[in-house]
Amino acid sequence: MQDFGFVMPYRVRVADINYGGHVSNAAVLNYFQDARIAYLAALGPYSELDIGNSCGLIMPESHVRYHAEMFLGDDVQIGVRAIKVGRSSFELAYRIERGAELTVDGTTPLVAFDYAARKPRRLPPSFRQALERFEGFPPPAADGE
Repeated sequence: MQDFGFVMPYRVRVADINYGGHVSNAAVLNYFQDARIAYLAALGPYSELDIGNSCGLIMPESHVRYHAEMFLGDDVQIGVRAIKVGRSSFELAYRIERGAELTVDGTTPLVAFDYAARKPRRLPPSFRQALERFEGFPPPAADGE
């Protein structure tokens, strides 16, 4: 889990298993979401529905790569880190390991979204600063990029 400042433990549950006897595709996206929620809470008083300034987050897509099967009762570690921050969005990378073995990795872009107005917004400055501080990113350039 080198390069991941946030890591959480997880034990594979029976509800995560599909007819093939291993963790389902849908369960992996739930793992990403559980880890993302915990990551946001670790940044400060943030959640998927509240990153400040009446904004939440919306996920336009996800990318998942499977490297090894996971099975009932497996103890895994789920790492989350921001890899890119823009004006109104950022991207998280995920890594799931069982012991030292990579089982899954992936990414999700997340967009600041005003659910009342039903449209994207800029990342609230306090959230962006908390994210950059947590990840050790340099401050943004003067033009906001």
